[in-house]
Amino acid sequence: MTAITIPSFGPADVLRLDTVPIPVPAAGQVAIDVAYAGANFAEVLYRQGVVDVPLPFVPGIEVSGRIRALGPGVEGLSVGQPVAALTIVDSGGYAEVVTTAAELVVPLDDYGLGLELAAALPSNSTTAFLVLDRVARIEPGESVLVHAAAGGVGSQLGQAARLLGAGRTVGTVGRPDKIAAAKAFGYDEVILRDDVADAGAFDVVVDMVGGASRRTSLDRLAPMGRLVVMGNASGADDVGISANELWFTNKTVSGFNLAAFAAANPAAAGAGLRRAVEAAARGQLEVRTETLSLHDAADAHRRIESGTTTGKLLLRVNA
Repeated sequence: MTAITIPSFGPADVLRLDTVPIPVPAAGQVAIDVAYAGANFAEVLYRQGVVDVPLPFVPGIEVSGRIRALGPGVEGLSVGQPVAALTIVDSGGYAEVVTTAAELVVPLDDYGLGLELAAALPSNSTTAFLVLDRVARIEPGESVLVHAAAGGVGSQLGQAARLLGAGRTVGTVGRPDKIAAAKAFGYDEVILRDDVADAGAFDVVVDMVGGASRRTSLDRLAPMGRLVVMGNASGADDVGISANELWFTNKTVSGFNLAAFAAANPAAAGAGLRRAVEAAARGQLEVRTETLSLHDAADAHRRIESGTTTGKLLLRVNA
């Protein structure tokens, strides 16, 4: 089959359109004929070697498509069903066929979602619900600050916060030309990240930028506030946080990594995906997509690294 591989770590140009064996589902897995694959910052990290993966490696943490085959012991799914799926545990979505745990697959039969939109939900939208509900444990009426609000997961966090009962939602962006794009995703306010010191206090702050924003995020927490760390898009050095400071100020810092969560708790991750699919089907999630060819995977990576993207980039495999 055709797939995009990472033969060596490096810039986007190392991505290669290649021919690889078709994977066969193991026990508890399904094989999916991929229609669309999401393009994400996580796959950029794989390609850069930030995440240690065996080479050659097929990236791709989320897909939509139709079930091709069922592994031993899989029930409740059938060949030919349209599905959305998280492939984040072993990756492999930039290919014509991918395998993943059956628990990370949600059938689309009853939802009326097209495969293109469905491919945009498994990573970012699922993460938004899991971060706010299971990690931050948001309560009705609480205030939420989200960094990188115009990006893929940032565009979903503000909307998920509203669905979970947040009172005030504020997003930050790194450039003025992204303010309008972020605002369109339903935030009450969108400000430049450099101006966050004047934004007031928040019960929940979600930071996927890292660097200087990690420290300012902690400063923006109200007493009993929770900071959720889920990325380092800035590429900055790690930021130390004093345990004594947390003690004296009644603040909490947590981390969330979707790959590690899905590997350890596939049923819970699958439930988060189902929640995202249901919200999108009801029209409660605005997801803006742009679709490129699988052959243009390197261009998608360059755009993600440049920080110019808003919403979600998809790769068309076998639409």
